[in-house]
Amino acid sequence: MAKQPNVIVFFTDQQRWDTSGLHGNPMGLMPNFDREALRGTHLTHSFTCQPVCGPARSCLQTGLYATTTGCFVNGVHLPENVPTLAHSFKEAGYETGYIGKWHLAPEEPVTEKYRGGYEYWLASNVLEFSSDAYNAVMYNNDNEPVKLPGYRVDAITDAAIRYIDGHQDNPFYLFLSYLEPHHQNHLDDYPAPDGYRERYTGGWLPPDLAALGGSAYQHVPGYYGMVKRLDEAFGRLMDALKSLGLQDDTIVLFTSDHGCHFKTRNAEYKRSLHDASIRVPTMITGPGFSGGRQVRELVSLIDLPPTLLDAAGIPVPERMQGRSIMPLLAGRNSSWPEEAFIQISETEVGRAVRTQRWKYGVTALGKNPVADSASDCYTETSLFDLQSDPYEMTNLIGMESHAAVAETMRIRLIRRMAEAGEAVPVILPAAAKPGGQRKVAPGEALQ
Repeated sequence: MAKQPNVIVFFTDQQRWDTSGLHGNPMGLMPNFDREALRGTHLTHSFTCQPVCGPARSCLQTGLYATTTGCFVNGVHLPENVPTLAHSFKEAGYETGYIGKWHLAPEEPVTEKYRGGYEYWLASNVLEFSSDAYNAVMYNNDNEPVKLPGYRVDAITDAAIRYIDGHQDNPFYLFLSYLEPHHQNHLDDYPAPDGYRERYTGGWLPPDLAALGGSAYQHVPGYYGMVKRLDEAFGRLMDALKSLGLQDDTIVLFTSDHGCHFKTRNAEYKRSLHDASIRVPTMITGPGFSGGRQVRELVSLIDLPPTLLDAAGIPVPERMQGRSIMPLLAGRNSSWPEEAFIQISETEVGRAVRTQRWKYGVTALGKNPVADSASDCYTETSLFDLQSDPYEMTNLIGMESHAAVAETMRIRLIRRMAEAGEAVPVILPAAAKPGGQRKVAPGEALQ
């Protein structure tokens, strides 16, 4: 009987898809990601289903939407009775480990009952509060603080390599959760390793950031430096697997919880429907994913848990609301959804769907975006033509010329909300705008 493949999740925080050279970034930030994506399977259109840290993590751990688990905002802990990936892998005979940021518990340090079933534990609930760029502090299985040497990305990677080296005899599932390239909260800054910020000062900016500004000119150099170090860490991890003879026996998923728009779409960095918030770099390598394949269908974060289980030969629980991409790799893609579905909280009670061409968003009026997970009534707020306007600079909602598109997208959104277990809402059409297109002015917070 063939050995079950090891599974590693390399999970970054707040990383835009276009930090990758495969997505047009000319700064050379991610050569290791790009190489492995070309050798393995590149998910070219990968999206979060909730552009907030905690909710996105709840979706990836459980395969359930944030409104299903109740973790629709930060600060809501994962219910103890909700099974996670760790439970599924453990039941299949895997050893399980978690290193890094958790963000799904009501306490720090995180006691065993709030660890989502993970056996080995070296983590912090809110890593940006327990540590700093050069002060990596996390908690072990005995809830003792452990200070790891080096820049935080390197410290976490070193811990992961030690775990892998010590768990070669049995199949393991390791979830490796970095804070980078998320900002350091108490500084509102992106602290790259010493010397890295300077490499990227005055460098290339994505068109949306170049046009809208926000905090991009201040923060992108540090952000890029953090991305560069993450990619170097990813390369070190792959080197470790190769040196231990585990590369051909280990599935490695690289993805992120959401993107970053640098205060161009609202007053902070995410929590919007724009691709800057929701599109992330994603690739998978290892058994079942080799051969340099591309998945061009729209894949959601919620599809990754069933994918990992399916690839490892573990039955996918019926409760999971995503679907495995393995049939896509086998050429059986006739039933794959044509749109990605996004739930938005904390800045608004919002919903959106994105197809290859169109992006459509609605917002609930009179709801508290921190206390209310959903609404029975929404108003149209956004429509973008991603073919002619890939960086979403011109909002077409309410335009008479695009009324039929909005109606079609409204039907798609209602259907996806119902499939996610939400009540079927009323969506009010936007006020008609018979005049010219509404363009985004520099500094304007267009929702």
